[in-house]
Amino acid sequence: MRFTRQATAALLALLTLPACAPSDGAAATPAASGKGTPAPVADAGAGAPGIGDTDFPLDGNGGYDVGHYDVTIGYTPATKHLDGVTTIDATATQPLSRFNLDLRGLEVSEVTVDGAKAGFDRRRDELVITPATALAKGARFTVKVTYAGEPKPVKDPSNLGTYGFIPTTDGAFVASEPSGSKTWFPNNDHPADKATFDFRITVPRGLTALANGELTGKTAAPGGRTTFTWRETHPMVTYLATATLGKFELRQGRTAGGIPNLAAVDPAYHDALGKLYRVSGEVTDYWSKVFGPYPFSATGGVVDNFSAGYALENQTKPMYGGFDPDTSIIAHELAHQWFGDSVSIERWKDLWLNEGFATYAEWLWSEHTGGATAEAMFRRQYAAKNDPIWKYPPGRAKPGDLFNQSVYRRGAMTLQVLRRAVGDETFFKLLRTWVADHKYGNATTPEFIALAERLSGKQLDTLFDAWLFQPSRPEV
Repeated sequence: MRFTRQATAALLALLTLPACAPSDGAAATPAASGKGTPAPVADAGAGAPGIGDTDFPLDGNGGYDVGHYDVTIGYTPATKHLDGVTTIDATATQPLSRFNLDLRGLEVSEVTVDGAKAGFDRRRDELVITPATALAKGARFTVKVTYAGEPKPVKDPSNLGTYGFIPTTDGAFVASEPSGSKTWFPNNDHPADKATFDFRITVPRGLTALANGELTGKTAAPGGRTTFTWRETHPMVTYLATATLGKFELRQGRTAGGIPNLAAVDPAYHDALGKLYRVSGEVTDYWSKVFGPYPFSATGGVVDNFSAGYALENQTKPMYGGFDPDTSIIAHELAHQWFGDSVSIERWKDLWLNEGFATYAEWLWSEHTGGATAEAMFRRQYAAKNDPIWKYPPGRAKPGDLFNQSVYRRGAMTLQVLRRAVGDETFFKLLRTWVADHKYGNATTPEFIALAERLSGKQLDTLFDAWLFQPSRPEV
């Protein structure tokens, strides 16, 4: 996911600057929002106010599965006002007399279900909807929510900083991991429920709106505005959705391998445009050889003039908040397109499957470009005997400190130890098989361990237990 300058400053001499935002373990509050919100009164026909993640019981929602989001928003930077209409196509997984969507702030004026007006109630970050007619199990239904207001990003300075829909001087920087997408559109805000997306974003003329997937239209709108239409046809988790907007310089084309490539930078980062475009293309093509075919229809990256201090792997458009990313960070965020975006976690405690893998990809990129080998990077990390990562088992990300450095660095070290144990041929076959078997879906740590044992023909419980689940420094 992300990196913070403060959290990683001490690591610069030890290793390369990590992408995404590992913490130093100081956080004490849950990272994903909604925990502690009172649940609706039990109802046999009500969808659960949480999707079933025991660490974050009120993140996401139960009782239905989303297939598609159509997100239409208009945003005026001068007033920070957003008007939105989100239409959701879903399927009931149980009989539903009511169900929940996640939505933080913003004023809802109308909700319809299958075209009929529905009742609705607000309970903190829960939008509780009562359709005019109860929904049968297996029924496909369409929810349309009309809303407006000033988006309020999530602020968690002890761990994650600011995320969600973040106003900037000329628009908005939109990076939502782990639970910030609810700050700008109603949804089922948990990675276990993936869906396709259409975006229609209307902004004042002269601004550019960037979203996931590919641009399908750019048209004039009333009031001297412009509407940008984007489509992501591959399933995506909600925290990867973006509607970043403002003044941008663009460079578009294709990678050497033929993948559409879009780099966008705020004018303040004009000098970064060429490198961002070139390196994003080179990295995407190389990972396509190492991990398997690129899973999406476009690649690239965005540098905005908001000092977020982190990067986020938004699907098809990684975001870099207020800095010119170096090649290792670009390698990290684009590796996430395979590990985290295409193959997504089923539950937050398995976050090392995203961050450990993307950090290890930085080591692989170093190997590929003639820098330190992955083994050398491992040894540098392992030599730090008093590093706090040894007290934090990365295979069980803690709800109050999801983005701990151990999830990144010790997660990557686990992969190097595994590579030693099974050999290069089996290891890289394992990575390719993993992304192929779970493409566009979700996966868990036990599934990865089972696949590693099947492909290697070895019993690996001891290795994974020592490196992922024990609060101590394993013997090498």
